[in-house]
Amino acid sequence: MAFFHSPQEAQCCVPKLQALRAAAIQVDKFGQYPGHGIDETLNPLSHSNFSGLAHLTLAAGASNPDAAVLMAASPDASGMHDGSLDFYTDDMSRRDTLLTVVVDEAVHSQALRVIEEAGGRI
Repeated sequence: MAFFHSPQEAQCCVPKLQALRAAAIQVDKFGQYPGHGIDETLNPLSHSNFSGLAHLTLAAGASNPDAAVLMAASPDASGMHDGSLDFYTDDMSRRDTLLTVVVDEAVHSQALRVIEEAGGRI
């Protein structure tokens, strides 16, 4: 398993992993908040059916009003982050794509090298 900044970044090493005869390769995007993202741009002043700030900025779907308030308080939603927290400056905090690969033990070290050269963190 390796973490990347984007699905496109992870997909770059897939052909090389296939050449190593990987038994399985899967790329998944994950996040801190539920939801599938926003498909259209909307104006909250004219569109009265949105759930709050977290929906507008994070494309998050809150399960209840309390969760919506907590999500909106996140620096990711509000934009009020000053970069002083270690969590936000750590390189891993912005890697939201998981590459899962199953390879034979004989090519394991080669697969690790391919992933690392593509920018993945194992």
